[in-house]
Amino acid sequence: MGSKKRSTNSVEEVVEGQTDLAADNTVSKPSNKKSKRFIKTDAQMGDGVAASSAVPSSIKPMERKKKRKQLDKERRRSVLENEESQPKQMNVESKGNDARENVASSSTIGLPEFHISVFKDLASANSSVRESAVETLVTELQEVQKAYDRLENKDFVEGVLKLEAQKNDGLDNCASSLRYAVRRLIRGVSSSRECARQGFALGLTALVASSPSIKVDSLLKLIVDLLEVTSSMKGQEVRDCLLGRLFAYGALARSDRLIKEWFSDKDTLHIKEFMSAIISLAAKKRYLQEPAVSIILEFVGELPDEALMDHILEAPGIPEWFQEAINVGNPDALLLALKIREKLSIDSTSFGELLPNPFSSSKLFSADYLSSIDNCLKESTFCQPRVHSLWPVLVNILLPDTVLQAEDVASVSNSFKKYKKGRKSSSSEEEIVKNVQCFCEVVIEGSLLLSSHDRKHLALDILLLLLPRLPSSFIPIVLSYKLVQCLIDILSTKDSWLYKVAQHFVKELLDWVSNDDVRRVAVIVAFQKHSNGKFDCVTKTKTVKDLVAEFKTETGFMLFVQDLINLFLDEGHASEEPSDQSQTTDENSEIGSIEDKDSIGIMGNADFLKSWVIESLPSVLKHLKLDPEAKFRVQKEILKFLAVQGLFSASLGNEVTSFELQEKFRWPKAATSTALCRICIGQLQSLLANAQKVEEPRSLANGLEPNDLGCYFMHFFSTLRNIPSVSLFRTVSDEDEQAVKKLQEMESKLYKEERNCGLSGNANKLHALRYLLILLLLQVLLRPGEFCDAASELIICCKKAFSAPDDLDSSGEDELDNDAAPELMDVLVDTLLSLLPQSSAPMRSAIEQVFKYFCGDVTDDGLMRMLRIIKKDLKPARHQEASSENDDDDDDLLGIEEDEDIDEADIGETAESDEQSEDSEAVAGSEGADKELPEDSDDSDGGMDDDAMFRMDTYLAQIFKEKKNQAGGETAQSQLVLFKLRVLSLLEIYLHENRGKPQVLTVYSKLAQAFVNPHTMDGSEQLGQRIWSILQRKVFKEKKLPKDESMQLSTLESLLEKNLKLASKPFKRKKSASTVSKKKMSASLNRHKMIVSLAQNSTYWILKIIEARNFSDAELQEVFDLLQAVLVGYFDSKKSQIKSGFLKEIFRRNARIGHRLFSLLLDKCGNAKSDFRRVEALDLVIEVLKSQVPMNPSESNRDASKKLLKSHLQSLSHLIEKLVTRMPEKKLRKTEVHKFCDKIFQMISTLELTEAFLGCLGPDARSACESQLGSLFLKVEEAGMRASCKIIDICGNSLQKGA
Repeated sequence: MGSKKRSTNSVEEVVEGQTDLAADNTVSKPSNKKSKRFIKTDAQMGDGVAASSAVPSSIKPMERKKKRKQLDKERRRSVLENEESQPKQMNVESKGNDARENVASSSTIGLPEFHISVFKDLASANSSVRESAVETLVTELQEVQKAYDRLENKDFVEGVLKLEAQKNDGLDNCASSLRYAVRRLIRGVSSSRECARQGFALGLTALVASSPSIKVDSLLKLIVDLLEVTSSMKGQEVRDCLLGRLFAYGALARSDRLIKEWFSDKDTLHIKEFMSAIISLAAKKRYLQEPAVSIILEFVGELPDEALMDHILEAPGIPEWFQEAINVGNPDALLLALKIREKLSIDSTSFGELLPNPFSSSKLFSADYLSSIDNCLKESTFCQPRVHSLWPVLVNILLPDTVLQAEDVASVSNSFKKYKKGRKSSSSEEEIVKNVQCFCEVVIEGSLLLSSHDRKHLALDILLLLLPRLPSSFIPIVLSYKLVQCLIDILSTKDSWLYKVAQHFVKELLDWVSNDDVRRVAVIVAFQKHSNGKFDCVTKTKTVKDLVAEFKTETGFMLFVQDLINLFLDEGHASEEPSDQSQTTDENSEIGSIEDKDSIGIMGNADFLKSWVIESLPSVLKHLKLDPEAKFRVQKEILKFLAVQGLFSASLGNEVTSFELQEKFRWPKAATSTALCRICIGQLQSLLANAQKVEEPRSLANGLEPNDLGCYFMHFFSTLRNIPSVSLFRTVSDEDEQAVKKLQEMESKLYKEERNCGLSGNANKLHALRYLLILLLLQVLLRPGEFCDAASELIICCKKAFSAPDDLDSSGEDELDNDAAPELMDVLVDTLLSLLPQSSAPMRSAIEQVFKYFCGDVTDDGLMRMLRIIKKDLKPARHQEASSENDDDDDDLLGIEEDEDIDEADIGETAESDEQSEDSEAVAGSEGADKELPEDSDDSDGGMDDDAMFRMDTYLAQIFKEKKNQAGGETAQSQLVLFKLRVLSLLEIYLHENRGKPQVLTVYSKLAQAFVNPHTMDGSEQLGQRIWSILQRKVFKEKKLPKDESMQLSTLESLLEKNLKLASKPFKRKKSASTVSKKKMSASLNRHKMIVSLAQNSTYWILKIIEARNFSDAELQEVFDLLQAVLVGYFDSKKSQIKSGFLKEIFRRNARIGHRLFSLLLDKCGNAKSDFRRVEALDLVIEVLKSQVPMNPSESNRDASKKLLKSHLQSLSHLIEKLVTRMPEKKLRKTEVHKFCDKIFQMISTLELTEAFLGCLGPDARSACESQLGSLFLKVEEAGMRASCKIIDICGNSLQKGA
């Protein structure tokens, strides 16, 4: 039927095409080609398709092609005939007008003109041009239609204009121009050119709305006829036709003609026809469904409810469409049903099973119903990346605008548990919670997240739609386990197709919580709870870390702390327990110790999550910027949690109430593992150590309790220990129990003493000791049996240092007299050192604080014990036994043999130990000459008594024991390196607090010796860098120098001699070094450079100390001799590795040394055997002259400078003669010679010594200067001649005056 119908109408369509061409030919010829192309583009889906469809499908392709050519010839012939028959006069005002307007031929019979050029503007990309064209189109056609309506003989007009529009198109009451415009607009909406669809659809909308003569039924028929899809069309042609029909239906719906039809006739069938047509169109292609429903919804929104029931829901095809939606998965049908149901607010059987009946939000989001429409929801992914219109509608129903937007922070924290006891909520709120939970479980988790990537993408997009409306209490429901796991799986693989989608989701989520602490807490808890605390670790991001760092307020952080505590305790199953007053201690109630349950470590994911909770609480304080009072409150909450969970356990049940503290304490139902308790204690130590760093002891003038976190902890610890039903987390021995009690008592006494001291110096010492005692108490509980002795010794030191005689123990060994003070400090130092090897980082921080306030009283013996640790070695060097007898005397250091070679084949092992051991001793100073220092100042233990020996090795005993037990001793060696690093931290504090004291020299010499000694370093680059850093920052760059008179000059001279020898020591290789790897060779060379650099910096520092002491030249003669020997070796010895830059720096820093050695320098430079040395030493000469003979001397020092330079004029002339007679060949060296001569000539000219200088030069030397120096020397000769003439004039004048 379709093909037959098209055959009968094909002739009319061809005629229509001819009419279009005829009308377009009225345009001026320059635009003829363009006009034809425009008409062909707009009409190809109408005329062209009709013409091609007129040929029967049974005809072969070649015959069809011939038929088309024949039809084209007939069309062109009819166009030519039409041009001849057209009137020659076209209502033109002037014959000289070249650009004739494009008008319809209806003007020949008196109808107004219609300019068809507006159709071209309808396709413009500029919206204003399209709107203007539509306005012109409607205005002109309205005038044409009005004139047509006034005509009496309309049949005559139709006969004349029969080529311009067809008669059987249903538009009988319309003028030909209007009929043409309607047909062309319908064909135009199918064009894909530029913005043709938008422009032509707008024109059709405006024209239909303003022209009542256009009948709706005729328009519906024309849309189908003109945009019919035939079997001969290809993909793009079919798509254009279908989209054209969709735009045409949209234009009709927006024109309000259908609504006017209903108001005029409520029994009209046009609405049903329209609905049937658009639903039929939507069923053809999936991509047409959503825009078709969008048109219907826009149309339905303007219709009254009565029309909806009678004309929309009862339209042919609508009920069937709804019925099939669930089976085929039609989200657009569901969208339409929901929107109509929302407007009507009544139930209808027309929806079938697509909507629950009776309708309610609880039934809409019930698990059964959501499962039934699962196909509809899944199929909504076809429009990605855009989210289907169905989802915003569902979200609006799921979370209305009025849902729980203003929630109290405290109630929100409790609302994370859906069915928490005692929580009252309205029925509507409970219904919304249930709906959201069911929606997330069935749709998000049970359907979309388990399906394809597209549907996972859709799930994340839906959740982003939920976020703006989502109350904070719903976050745990939305961020469920399956969703978090999905995010983790995606973010852990950057190559994942959904990686950027998940990144965008997380970014939007973080933006959503940025200004809301309640949301932030809920998101953090959800991420970590469902990832077992590993979200950042697995995803390799900093999501949780950044969220935690954004807390700025006390309220937000308190909420975070409370939620983490709830997460740790799992409060959903918390049981109520009687208070501490009603409980009794029952030893038989303990089935087994917690250590027996888990003594290995953290086992399982649950413990990993709890460990994250424990570690996160103190870490947030780093980013929290609050006032001291608020911060102290936060610290107390964290401290209570860590203390309760880490130190104690409940004997009966898991909840205890303390009436004294007026608080209830809870423990997890499952016993906390020992590993978690250890983590709690470690974090508790960190919390207290960090609090100590920022706390300042304050006086209590107002009687207010200070924010002393240590004091609060000790009170809290004592209170909980006194509760009968609370016990320590582990069973402690009697010794540890006694140590804990003594530490508590001593801390209490020191606290009282600190309060009495106010802001005095002792207050700082007491404060530091108190915190050390507190941390030591925790350390005793953390590692039982290891710190009892150290605790006892520390308590004794505290008693002797601060307690009153009445408070001391009655034993005679604890009595204190003034002579025992040095022994007290030695014991304190030994105790601190014994705590270092196995202590935690917070303990080390507390030890450093104590040492900081007591280091001013440390004796030389205590200092030497610390320095011996730095020199300790678990792997003695070869030949150490043979040379050990020389270790007891620092004055018998082995000399440096310059002819001894370094064998790099043994680098990093023991082959270089002999020589580098000598290096280390060479750097060490002669402390024996210092009266303040003990004679026995090396690492030998021969001079120590048994007690001192025992004290020194107490803190090393465990390390040696471990070395004996483990093969190779590698672990022991690494522990020794760590121990040395910790002692170096104490030494750095010592140097800082004792600046300018003679002990600095002792520390320097021992550290330098350890740095040079390869066995001390034992290949530890970190240890070497640490020593190097301390020497640089605390010794060499320290402005306050040791100036004590007790330091003998001979000590400084000895140090200077050793460092000068070390700085000049060569780096030699043996033939066996060829087999050494480049890495070892490079390491050896770098180490040699660092040792030389250390020697040079040491030389500068020692000379600075000597200069500051203001010794006379006679006293410094030995120093001058040492430097003179170095200078001689620099010129005479090829093996000397002294750099000219090193000597230049010495002369620059010490002008007196340069002045003293200047004569020798000039002599050696002039008589140097090596031209290279001579040229290199020129900088030294200039450096000395800069300080003695400035370039612009003032009148005050002019005579002294002139005298000095004149005394060395002969040597300078000799040097210049050597330079010019043996001018270097290399350009760079030659340039250096020219620069040197230029500067010397300037000094000579400035001081008017030119004539004397020239007199010192012989004829040969002057000739060489003229040839080598050229203009530089000619200027000097001219200056000399002028000076001679001036002298002659002066003499002549004197003679005349005398005559």
